[in-house]
Amino acid sequence: MKLVVQVRLLPTPEQAAALEATLHACNEAASWVSEVAFARGEFKNFPLRKHTYDSVKSRWGLGAQAAQHVIKKTCDAYTTLKANLRAGNLGRPGSTRYRRAADKPISFRPQGAQPYDDRMLSWQIPGRTVSIWTTGGRVKSVAFTASAEQLATLALYRKGESDLLERDGMWFLNATCEVPEAPLNTEPVDFLGIDLGIVNIATTSDGEILAGRELNRIRTRERGLRAKLQKKNTPSAKRRLKKRRRKEARRAKDINHKIAKHVVAEAERTGRGIALEDLTGIRERVRLRKPQRATHSSWSFHQLGQFIAYKARRAGVPVVYVDAAYTSRTCAECGHIDKVNRVSQAWFACRSCGFVDHADRNGSRNIRARAWELWRRGAQSTALPRPGHLGVGLDANAASPPVMPVVQARRFSAG
Repeated sequence: MKLVVQVRLLPTPEQAAALEATLHACNEAASWVSEVAFARGEFKNFPLRKHTYDSVKSRWGLGAQAAQHVIKKTCDAYTTLKANLRAGNLGRPGSTRYRRAADKPISFRPQGAQPYDDRMLSWQIPGRTVSIWTTGGRVKSVAFTASAEQLATLALYRKGESDLLERDGMWFLNATCEVPEAPLNTEPVDFLGIDLGIVNIATTSDGEILAGRELNRIRTRERGLRAKLQKKNTPSAKRRLKKRRRKEARRAKDINHKIAKHVVAEAERTGRGIALEDLTGIRERVRLRKPQRATHSSWSFHQLGQFIAYKARRAGVPVVYVDAAYTSRTCAECGHIDKVNRVSQAWFACRSCGFVDHADRNGSRNIRARAWELWRRGAQSTALPRPGHLGVGLDANAASPPVMPVVQARRFSAG
């Protein structure tokens, strides 16, 4: 399977200037290619190359390989856009968001990532340097930093393209690695149901609750601080806003990695598969009051699902997505479905059999049961080969998010 290892480049000022000029030229050329593709309605690589290849090389001074990657990058962007439009990720056809995406050419940011193949980029992993093509010529001995685990992965499994990108004045290379995966467990003994939520990030059918209180407090604090700094609008406030960019996203990503690692390890240890809810399109389906919108929009359930899927695929653990409809209203004991069964955010009480449990744990048990039934009917694992990410500076030994004690189910008399 493919993983992406991100390493940070440490260029000198002269090297950084050459890299910046290269990125700007490539992305400016890509925006022009996008306009040509949109005007002609031609979004396939080889036909589009006939109309743009020579101009891209002459106008922006790109080499043959760079020009081809620019055109291919543009075609890939339109392929992704069409897939998102078909899936409804950009709203319904005719909606404002849909039209904004579909009715104009795609444009590329000046610092957008640019693909490099082995003809344009060579790695000297023992010396921690790279030699990279730029519009000003080949730049050699560009230093990079990486952990011991990343260096080992690069040395053993690096294969294919690497992406150069700039973020907040820092330079990175995302290297593609083909890492061996364990054989898929085709006979799981059961499934580990995972209920995804905002208050509790993940709740397993074993009763383990991975609470998101810490992350939600961080999100609330960051939103308040951003609002204050934006209102102040002084040069120092702008510098502080820039410094804190992506801090919240990095923290959420770190927590999601840890949760995914824990869930997959538990499923692998017990010989089970993993059952997840199919939450596709939930942002478009749900209507919320204004105070709830920021919290719902920052809910990173898709990222957590991706992390679980690729880690499970690497470990050979099957993953099954189930329909999430009514999992929070269905009794895991008797199957009775009723809206009033969900007493509160935290508690579930069945009006038919009297079963009481933590609401998220009850939901995760329903997810587990649906996945097991689908598997018995012949469903296949849907752990997609999406690239994982070994980020710079990720501390795998850091403390895990707080885990609440297992909530024991109990019964009460309906009368």
